[in-house]
Amino acid sequence: MGSQQWSRHGGFSPSQAGDAMWDAMEQLRGQFDKRVGTRMGRGDVRAAVLALLHEEPMHGYQVIREITERTDGRWKPSAGSVYPTLQLLADEGLVHAETTADRKVYSLTEEGKAEAEAAAASAPWSEPEGDGPRFGGAPKAGAELAQAVAQVVRSGSSDQQERAAEVLNDARRKIYTILAED
Repeated sequence: MGSQQWSRHGGFSPSQAGDAMWDAMEQLRGQFDKRVGTRMGRGDVRAAVLALLHEEPMHGYQVIREITERTDGRWKPSAGSVYPTLQLLADEGLVHAETTADRKVYSLTEEGKAEAEAAAASAPWSEPEGDGPRFGGAPKAGAELAQAVAQVVRSGSSDQQERAAEVLNDARRKIYTILAED
């Protein structure tokens, strides 16, 4: 079984549980970051802006706030990407701006509505039909679990570490049981 030490209850020993959990979390984080990172492609800003303006007129910071909220904070575009996109859309005749209360509020033109409708269907925060949520609470719960395990490994007694290892092994088995369901 390589260089890993196994406890008498099966699975990693308490001293390795924390390391194994951190390794697993790093692997999960790497996969998660590849799917949805904090930076999106250039076309994504355009699609997101059009999708939001399809719903209602907005100013630039409203666009930024809406994207951030709808992606649960995974993507927060900068003003340096949103405002040039709004200007480009205005230059293309897809949006027009009106100054209201010292803010430029952007809304779609008739020409922009057709393109915005297509963008709304593929917005970065939209879910494919029947696919369910892209990411549930598992990544956050896993990170919080890893923090708790690290704390037990750092400051827990050997008995507490052994009990934590048993809980982790039981949780692992239960998670695989969930995956086995159909």
